[in-house]
This record gives sequence, structure tokens and C-alpha cells, in this order.
Amino acid sequence: MFYYHVPVLLKESVEGLNVCDGGVYVDATFGCGGHSKKILSELNNEGHLYGFDQDEYSEKNIIYDKKFTFVRGNFRYLIHFMDWYNVKKINGLIVDLGVSSVHFDDYKRGFSFRFVGMLDMRMNQRSGQTASDILNTYSEKQLNNVFRLYGELKNSHFIAYAVVKARRLKKIYTIQDFLNIINPFIIVKTKKKQLSQIFQALRIEVNKELDSLKELLIQAKDLLKLNGRIVVITYHSLEDRLVKTFFKTGNFDGKIDKDFYGNVSSTFKIINRKVIIPCNEEIMKNPRSRSAKLRIAEKI
Repeated sequence: MFYYHVPVLLKESVEGLNVCDGGVYVDATFGCGGHSKKILSELNNEGHLYGFDQDEYSEKNIIYDKKFTFVRGNFRYLIHFMDWYNVKKINGLIVDLGVSSVHFDDYKRGFSFRFVGMLDMRMNQRSGQTASDILNTYSEKQLNNVFRLYGELKNSHFIAYAVVKARRLKKIYTIQDFLNIINPFIIVKTKKKQLSQIFQALRIEVNKELDSLKELLIQAKDLLKLNGRIVVITYHSLEDRLVKTFFKTGNFDGKIDKDFYGNVSSTFKIINRKVIIPCNEEIMKNPRSRSAKLRIAEKI
């Protein structure tokens, strides 16, 4: 069965990749294959594309093309898999960090507060802690950190306290269990935004998304050829801040390295100084693209 997901900023992102027809590329978030199909259409028989995804759904969308190799794995292990395929350098990498419509619209996955279902949220359902595990085992301090850092919630400590108090009486297994606990802390006027932030925080922690992104960027820096491109689509400020800082400085601390003479030592040339966002027409066709931001950098 084919699972469809509208690729975000498709034209802009693939153009940013600056595909050379005989190059080697990586789509680190294969998903339903939208970006991969566009890249493959620009490659000749000498080129090759590796598509990464840790989710079993993505295997149902594998592209049967001799120029394409599907890798069932987390992109944080990029260099490990590239070494397995005897690939030492690549011409470009694209990563779309958005959660696909497939995940949000499947009540069994637990990504959305719109449904009744179990609190899972794992991208890779073969391993790792579920959102339910985290809510039932993390300390109040740990939960506060998750909601404050990843959800950017001002009332994170109240939510953390309420979770710990509630689970003493009844374990938290379902979306409804969790909503019953947090609803008293939600302002009706901004309910959708607040719930999105809370569920985002849990999802990031479940999948270790920011750690994985950091590892990917570090490995991509080493794997890219000279003049190779890296294209990243982010959906919230935490991701975007990491990418922006890394492209600018080559690290996550924001520290600019200089040589003995004071010249700035840079790893990347930033291609788009102004972040690229979807046009109004794309947002109308695909409302979930509204928070997308595209950044492009070239290794120098």
C-alpha cells in the first residue's frame, strides 16, 4: 500500500541541492519519497540516491530504480551506513524534519491529540521508549525539562507536577489519559497551540530528535565533498536555531573559529541568507507546511 504525503518546498529544496546528474546524494528523511523522486529525475545512470527512514511505513513507498537504495535506519547513523555501502563522499544531502501526515493521521501512532489511542509517538516502533513510558517513569524534574525545553512552555512545572501526581493513582497509557491531566492548564483561546507544544515536546524526547539532528549535521560536514550542498527543512525554532548556528559556525555553540591572523575559518557558505518559507499558495494547498523553513549551505 502506498502512503501519500505532500512534500514541502519541493521545488525550492531540490533546486537548493544543485543536483549534478552523476552525483551521489542522500535523502535522510525518505518518508513517502516525494523529494527522492524529484532528485532521481535529475540523475543519470551514473548517479545514485540513498534514502534513509527508520519507519516501517516508508518501506511501502520504496522506489524501484537502479539509481536508488533504501536504508531502513535512523539518519544519525549516516556515516555507518555509507561506509557499509562503500561511499566515502557525497555531493549533497537533504533532510525534511517534519512529521508526515501519515503519522499525524494514524490514531495508532499517538502523535496527535485529535484522536483516541495509545501514547506511542515512536518513529521506529521496533525500539525505544514510548511517550507513555516517559510520562510514567520520568521524575518531575525530568518532565519539567522536557516540557520547558522542547515545548517552550511557561507552565511546564505545573504540568510536570500534575503528571507525577496523577500517575500515582493511575498509569498514563492513552491520549485521553494525558489530556485529562493537562486540560486544567490549557487556556481555551490558545488550546490548539498549547497542546501542539506539549505533544511536540514529548515527541522530541521519545525520538531524541535534536540529538539525532546534531549527529546528522556533524557527519554530513565530514561526508560532503567540496562544494557539496546540505539542505534542511525545519518546523520549529529549536531545530531551526541548531541548523542556523551550525551553518554559520560549523558547531552548535555559535563560536566562530579564527586563524592566527584573525581570519574567520568557515566550513560552509550559506546559500540563502534569508530563510525560505512556503508561499501562500503552497500553504493553502498544504496547511501543514506553514511553519516550514528552508536553509541551504555549501561546503567550502
